[in-house]
Amino acid sequence: MIRVLLAEDQGMMRGALALLLGLEEDIEVVAQVDRGDKIVDAALNSSPDVALLDIELPGRTGLDAAADLRTEMPNCRVLILTTFGRPGYLRRAMEAGAAGFLVKDGPVEELAEAIRRVLAGETVIDPALAAAALSAGPSPLTAREAGVLNASVDGATVADIAGTLHLSESTVRNYLSSAIGKTGTRNRMEAVRAARQQGWL
Repeated sequence: MIRVLLAEDQGMMRGALALLLGLEEDIEVVAQVDRGDKIVDAALNSSPDVALLDIELPGRTGLDAAADLRTEMPNCRVLILTTFGRPGYLRRAMEAGAAGFLVKDGPVEELAEAIRRVLAGETVIDPALAAAALSAGPSPLTAREAGVLNASVDGATVADIAGTLHLSESTVRNYLSSAIGKTGTRNRMEAVRAARQQGWL
């Protein structure tokens, strides 16, 4: 049996996925979590062969958890399953060590087959997304610029961001200005939106 850990914050979606995968003769869902910060502990407790992770989860992203799983459980293969087929997300998922990346609107048979394929050592990527990621190129934002944009998501002031990231206010303004320029937007809220749409944040 292929042992699967399922990380999905929407209860109905998580239950449906677990039910559908459980109908496959060779797949068993051995753990389910609704938060990204529960993934590694659940994996260590249940020893899954494949971790099926959403990206946008409370507590921690599936991408961050994927990187931790690569360190903590190198034999566990990670398959990202997300609503958001963004080129930047795909690139970050591959950098984090994910073996596959699918969007949620595909058929469940495709998902079950993807689980079998990543366990067999293959890399499985949604073809349309792979093409988009190649044409989009890497994120133009530095880690600091992305961090400052992330910190400004909830309408934080420059002073708030400076305090959170232990930077001077003038440094924060410089990073924001640079990020706005690189995203081709008019202000930081537009820059955050544009960066999120590309999967850079």
